[in-house]
Amino acid sequence: MLHYAVVFLVIALIAALFGFGGIAASAVGIAKILFVIFVILAIASFLAGLLRRK
Repeated sequence: MLHYAVVFLVIALIAALFGFGGIAASAVGIAKILFVIFVILAIASFLAGLLRRK
């Protein structure tokens, strides 16, 4: 999940470099959403691991 967020961020940076503002904005939006999903799933996994040990 984090890999895809980084890929979309790189796509956004390259698109912004070449002047494609709409594509860059869309890619940044997707990267943000994927990063938030990654963080939520990582925290849930961490908490589940803590609860399973007890």
